[in-house]
Amino acid sequence: MTIPATGLSLPVVSPPSPQAAPRLRRPRATLLAALGLGVCAEVLFDGPSLGLSFPLFALLLLGALLALGGNEGWQRARPNAWLLVPWLFFSGMVFVRASPLLTTLNVLASSLLLLLLVHFWAAGRVERLGLGDYASTVLGGVWQAMFLPLAVVRSEVERIPWRGQLPKLLPVARGALLSLPILILFTALLSSADEVFSVAVGRGFSFVWNIFSVDMLARGVFAAGSAFGVLGLLAHALRRRREREAGVLEAAPAVGRLGFVESLTLLGAVDVLFLAFVSLQLAFMWGGARLPSGLTYSEYARRGFFELLAVSVMTLGLSLVLERWTRLNGAGQVTAFRAACSAMVGLVLVLLASAVQRMALYESAYGYTHLRVYTHVFMLALAGVLVWRVVTLWWRPERFAIGAFVGALVGLAALNVLNPDAFIARDTLARSIGGESWDASYLVRSLSEDAAPELAEYLEQAPDEALSSEIRQVFCRYSSRLQEGWAPFHLARLQALLLPPREPCSVPGAPSVTPP
Repeated sequence: MTIPATGLSLPVVSPPSPQAAPRLRRPRATLLAALGLGVCAEVLFDGPSLGLSFPLFALLLLGALLALGGNEGWQRARPNAWLLVPWLFFSGMVFVRASPLLTTLNVLASSLLLLLLVHFWAAGRVERLGLGDYASTVLGGVWQAMFLPLAVVRSEVERIPWRGQLPKLLPVARGALLSLPILILFTALLSSADEVFSVAVGRGFSFVWNIFSVDMLARGVFAAGSAFGVLGLLAHALRRRREREAGVLEAAPAVGRLGFVESLTLLGAVDVLFLAFVSLQLAFMWGGARLPSGLTYSEYARRGFFELLAVSVMTLGLSLVLERWTRLNGAGQVTAFRAACSAMVGLVLVLLASAVQRMALYESAYGYTHLRVYTHVFMLALAGVLVWRVVTLWWRPERFAIGAFVGALVGLAALNVLNPDAFIARDTLARSIGGESWDASYLVRSLSEDAAPELAEYLEQAPDEALSSEIRQVFCRYSSRLQEGWAPFHLARLQALLLPPREPCSVPGAPSVTPP
């Protein structure tokens, strides 16, 4: 249930009963759509990598939702239709970006957004969720996808008049069993008598054997499992909602268990500690304090980054927990609590700025890596969430959860727009040209095809440098990853194949091909 004063909540998603079939508008059409999407999943995801297949499957799933729900279903889904924008964006970036880490984050974000979209397709509002409701809603969607298909299939099977048809089918089954040994005998004799018939029979047996081979059985299991999961998602999206599900009705606030004085004392103590720390930070920056002996300023500045980041995250959690469990009586106590909490968050923003400065020193001394770039973006997103926390303390506290959720999506979108691999390659190559410290092994071993344009530009500017030969081998490694067929077609890999070098590749395992 949602706590309006804090944006926090207790899980309220109840798992569906396997015995109760969901009330669907078009159950048989839903079954056929799920089966078709299961087959499409087997065709699209038959390979070691993702590409065009991922956004294409997302579009097919969206088309099924729109077709099955009809105009009435779309009218109910419209309040949450904005979720379609980030869902389709992150699904499309799986096709655009080749970085394994970024692809993993994009797939994870797409999956979470899909579960939220499915849950709120027929009713409810996603902005009514508290912070804890996001996890419970996602887990509830997974639970629904596991158990709803059983109820849907059983409900449709029970509608078939099995009892009236069973006596008619039993004689046919007995006749088929009796004819089996006779057909085998006659087929063997006829195959021995005619070579053309023997070849045709052999092809028929080979076809049947291929159908029941291990590979085909694995494909069938994957298609059936995909259809099962899709059926659960479609049934969850299109079924009638219970009134107590998350995001359908607002919940009553919970009663706090911590006194105002205790909470304010805790906030005051933390504020004093943070103020002392910030004062020392400012004193060192302005030269008004001395470092301990044996510790240089650069060493001091580069230490404690992750500790400061952990303090920032834990402080955000502390402010949420205290607001949830503190009893506030009267406008005076509410104002005092919000002021103390705002001061704590404001001081944490200064700590976070110190952490950003320390990370910048790391990056200026040693260059960029995936960890440093991703952490830098995370800190900026966290700073935005902290600012939003202060805003919601004084204006509509129940809106903090949706703001934090959108902030996380914006942070991931910024990573996709930044293109970390290209950014790292550009900085590393600039450092190599400028004579600064840089890591050649990281450049040629850890970057994906997203960095290909930067590497190609370096080859054009410095074709005879020692690093250029290693970069050419990187392009040969890129060409060896290019998959056959259209489903795993990937924009970044195609771009890498069309860029220099133009010499044939000689890397073992890579195709001997000269890019056009």
